[in-house]
Amino acid sequence: MLFARHTALILFLTLLTQLGGVAWALACLFRRRLLAFTLFYALVWGLAHGTAPLFGRVPLPCFDAPLRMQSPAYCLLMRNYVTPELAAVAQEAAASVAATNPETITLALDGGFPFLDGMPLLPHLSHSDGNKLDFALYYTDASQKYLPGKTRSPIGYWAFELDNATDCPPVWLTTRWNLSVLQSLWPNRPIEPARSRSLAQALLNDPRVAKMFLEPPLAAKLGLADPKLRFQGCRAARHDDHIHIQL
Repeated sequence: MLFARHTALILFLTLLTQLGGVAWALACLFRRRLLAFTLFYALVWGLAHGTAPLFGRVPLPCFDAPLRMQSPAYCLLMRNYVTPELAAVAQEAAASVAATNPETITLALDGGFPFLDGMPLLPHLSHSDGNKLDFALYYTDASQKYLPGKTRSPIGYWAFELDNATDCPPVWLTTRWNLSVLQSLWPNRPIEPARSRSLAQALLNDPRVAKMFLEPPLAAKLGLADPKLRFQGCRAARHDDHIHIQL
């Protein structure tokens, strides 16, 4: 039973962080496992940060403006790695929005793991090669004043903007969850359309970007129209809480 629990935890940490399972497996060799895990995780985190660029991935910044991760948790969990080309796309788009809207902070969400193409970044159906990245929308307070660096939900996901998203028939094995119970828990922070439109348009205008996933009614609401704009499909998560791009 103990072996099964450790195996399950190793699997969970691997799926969540890619390298956390290695840290727990090493920690199991010691009596004070939590302390050993903390030390080993810090070690593999530092090694990933330093060596991932040798394998074609770079970490997006955790604290710098105008582009940073929505939460340090994304950095801690090693989900902020993308290819150098995608990092440049993200940084240039964020700089473009900040140039016309001073003091704007663009928040990135899930990118990818530091190593290996093909390993899924759950719960996403993609994000397995460093060429995909999600961005949070921008928000205001109730008086329509822009809130720098703020999102509606604690992780930037699952705070949906549309009452009626794209119609989808019932399908088996889907991550297109409405999460209706959560919606009333989020603070009253309306979407800031000008900045959200500016970011999406800057990304669409970049020739390195091949696709953008954004729920069609939200794209129409923001006045966006481009061949790169796609509907992600009925098995994938709703995209009226974030912007997804891929090279």
